[in-house]
Amino acid sequence: MASDNTTVLITGGTVVNRSGETRADVLLSGGIIQRVEPNLDATLPAESSGGPRRLAAEGCVVSSSFVDLHTHMREPGREESETIATASRAAALGGYGACVAMPNTDPAQDNVAVVEFVRLQGERAGLITVSPAGCITIGRNGTQLAPFHSMVAAGVRLFTDDGSGVQDPLIMRRALEYARQLGITIAQHCEVARLTDGAVMHEGCCSSRLGLPGWPAIAEVLMLQRDIELVRETGASMHFLHLSTARSVEIVRQAKNDGLPVTAEVTPHHLSLTDEKLTSFSTLFKVNPPLRTMQDVEALRAGLADGTIDAIATDHAPHAAHLKDQDLSLAPPGMLGLQTALGVALGYSGCTTKRIVEAMSWAPAKIAGLDATHGSDLVAGAAANLVVFSTEGVWRQTPESIVSKSRNSPYFDSDLVGSVHHVVHRGDVVVVGGALQ
Repeated sequence: MASDNTTVLITGGTVVNRSGETRADVLLSGGIIQRVEPNLDATLPAESSGGPRRLAAEGCVVSSSFVDLHTHMREPGREESETIATASRAAALGGYGACVAMPNTDPAQDNVAVVEFVRLQGERAGLITVSPAGCITIGRNGTQLAPFHSMVAAGVRLFTDDGSGVQDPLIMRRALEYARQLGITIAQHCEVARLTDGAVMHEGCCSSRLGLPGWPAIAEVLMLQRDIELVRETGASMHFLHLSTARSVEIVRQAKNDGLPVTAEVTPHHLSLTDEKLTSFSTLFKVNPPLRTMQDVEALRAGLADGTIDAIATDHAPHAAHLKDQDLSLAPPGMLGLQTALGVALGYSGCTTKRIVEAMSWAPAKIAGLDATHGSDLVAGAAANLVVFSTEGVWRQTPESIVSKSRNSPYFDSDLVGSVHHVVHRGDVVVVGGALQ
């Protein structure tokens, strides 16, 4: 749990803001950043003399804490795999100050009661801000729009049927029309379900060699193209979840060049892993959308670097061991991501540290409608939600280091870079030296 809010001084770090990088100390008090200046440490009383609590940041980056646009917290209904409390622990250790909780729970987040339950459970966990997404359709069944107005009144700003793409173009058109009127964002899981029935991995040379049913890239591309045209017609904002193909990057790039109000995300695993991982037949590498080819990975990295893809989002998808320990055709898709996202981004994206902060903090906070309190530059008067992390050092995840309720990580054999040292949420120190407080 979080510590009591107190005065804290973060010393000796490199502060990364939109305007650039600077060496400075950061003074926090009352949940607000009070001062950001060089050499504050020398001018303030020692901690033993009643001065602020010190958190050392020498050799580290200090930035606004990360915001995950795509977290499956499983609660309510699937607590055997994860709870909001355990997901919050993983998120805090990963450097996150806020997560958007995906609505494919049981019951689904298609009404105010469930949305408020999820939000309250996040407050009880007390480590991060949990922002529930709302369903586009009731029960995520794709046939009847959810009650947007009441959920918007309850604070929901992002609506998605994630886990399923909205197949009916009329339903999606109506959802976008409501979204434009209400000033919210629709987030789409791009998958034409008729093309992916029974598939377990990317359709290509590897699936043919393994004799496994393939998931064609066109299933993502067709829905992406359809919905971009609906955005063009309605003028509504739309966010595209976990894009995975090279062609998708090209389509989003053109849409942005056309001035359309679209944003997109990529997951750490689609930046770092390919379909060749399925040669092991390990269900740890089964995910939706599937791992693609190295050509796709390289296009996603390039799209992230040039801003075509706005955000890195984990699609953190825990599954209990007995669910993953099935035949590849039966096991549910999904991977853990919260504790490893920074290490993957630093090690595999090819982006600068500033671009990674933008993609993991500034951009997702704005897309999620959380930018009043998250994703801010570290300046006097801003909310005290920040992370201190290093960009050096190589490590590998172990089962023992995972604090999620599940263990389905694909990174036990991958080199990850950098580490989270400290996290402050609403002025409370929740992680120190890489450990929860």
